[in-house]
Amino acid sequence: DAVVANAENSAPAGRGITRESGSSLLSVADFLTLGNHAFDAEGYREFLEEEGRVVRPANFGEKDPGLGWGLFEAGGVTVGVTNVLGRVFVDRTRMSPFGAADRTLAELESRGADLVLVDSHAEATSEKLALGHYLNGRAQAVLGTHTHVPTVDLSVLSGGTAYVTDVGMTGCEDSIIGFEREDFLALFLGDWRGISVATRGPVVFNAALVEFDLDVRRAVGVEAVRREWKP
Repeated sequence: DAVVANAENSAPAGRGITRESGSSLLSVADFLTLGNHAFDAEGYREFLEEEGRVVRPANFGEKDPGLGWGLFEAGGVTVGVTNVLGRVFVDRTRMSPFGAADRTLAELESRGADLVLVDSHAEATSEKLALGHYLNGRAQAVLGTHTHVPTVDLSVLSGGTAYVTDVGMTGCEDSIIGFEREDFLALFLGDWRGISVATRGPVVFNAALVEFDLDVRRAVGVEAVRREWKP
């Protein structure tokens, strides 16, 4: 078994990653992915350049710190992971997530990956679904992140690729995508004053559990995981 977590909102302020937040997550997870907020917290550069178990979007610039793909071993299995950022409604990169996925899959396969997981970090559901079908049969899992709200379209595509448009979030349930409700309501009502992480009430943990058949390098099942913790 192995655990891959998206950590781009793990910094105390809720945007970006720090050495402390990343190291804490790596004490329970095997590998971390990021997203459009990868560089929003101080100290990210040194952490990404030193820690090979964290990847930022592969379609960021080549001069940006960190890598867009990585490998780790779990129970004798070599798992390749890449993170690609969508461009619809996300003003962060001009590089196509489809082209970036092509390049990183080729790199991971050349380095002996038995399974490849793609974190599709995008705003538009259509763009994430398009990437899932584009990589069907080539990646063993395409799991969507970024919008924080879990979707019910978990499936194994015809080529053996596990897919879901959005895995969901880990954060306070009584919130708007993990942030204080009043802050986000002010944004939509035209009174922007910044946002802060919600810290009150039950915490929800969302994930996707994928099962693979290593002999044929296909996903054979995917299901939603939801756990709630009440302080």
